Amino acid sequence: MLKIGVVLSGCGVMDGSEIHEAVLTLLAIDKAGAEAVCMAPNSDQKEIINHLTQQKMNEKRNVLVESARIARGKIKDIAHVKESDIDALIFPGGYGAAKNLCNFADKGADCVVCAEVARLVREVHNAGNPIGAICISPALIARIWQTEIKAKPKLTIGTDKGTAVQLQKMGAIHQDCPVGQTVIDKEQRLVTTPAYMLAKSIKEAAEGIEKLVKEVIAMIPSKLSF
Repeated sequence: MLKIGVVLSGCGVMDGSEIHEAVLTLLAIDKAGAEAVCMAPNSDQKEIINHLTQQKMNEKRNVLVESARIARGKIKDIAHVKESDIDALIFPGGYGAAKNLCNFADKGADCVVCAEVARLVREVHNAGNPIGAICISPALIARIWQTEIKAKPKLTIGTDKGTAVQLQKMGAIHQDCPVGQTVIDKEQRLVTTPAYMLAKSIKEAAEGIEKLVKEVIAMIPSKLSF
């Protein structure tokens, strides 16, 4: 059975993984007959947001512990995951991708990506396996490609011009994309989709995410030997 890594960044759109996007990704992987391997950094969240009031809270939470809520406890510290453990890697969105997996939310094109996230992405890419990025998470992909892989990936965050400019500053080739579609970079083995960067409903988000999962799985090199 194919194993698809899913990198989570907490629990909740404002300070962690976007829960709908994460669950839709897990559902699409399961429906495709593959196994999701959930993982997250074992680190403190950048900030905690009360999702009812949208105000900051004066407390500390751990990214891995919070991500375990979405994974129903079946989750790994990303530092312990190797390229050989998975066949592909997918990043759901949510502000956690831009706050906890990197600091794009604060630094934009000058962001720094979590070392273990960058390490695993580099290993997966170098092994020839595909990577999918949803919503805002293509921002960290753009930075990794600029600093680690030294290539210009084609990707999308939808149609937000301000965010697209920041990705272009990192060397990415941004392509506008409607909510239910994906952008595929065959050469770099990348698939991206806007999801809640544009989606007005969970149904709209699901359409693009389901396509992304199918396209990522279709890119996985055959393990058959002749």
